[in-house]
Amino acid sequence: MAQVLIRNLDDSVLRSLKERAAAEGKSLEQLLREIVSRAAGPDKARRLELADRIRALTPPGRQPDSTRLLRQDRRR
Repeated sequence: MAQVLIRNLDDSVLRSLKERAAAEGKSLEQLLREIVSRAAGPDKARRLELADRIRALTPPGRQPDSTRLLRQDRRR
């Protein structure tokens, strides 16, 4: 795995991140990994494109009542 060094980070930013990590019960390193991983994920346009592709897989029209289907399945 790669490593990254961030220079000249404001002390207040670092202090805030440490407090956030502690509040979440995580190490600073773990919190930063999560933040950077989310930032590297698909951008808004890509997420919308994926949502449109998923939506296109759903048949048009009214969908069956899932509550009724779940109850039928539980009775079996």
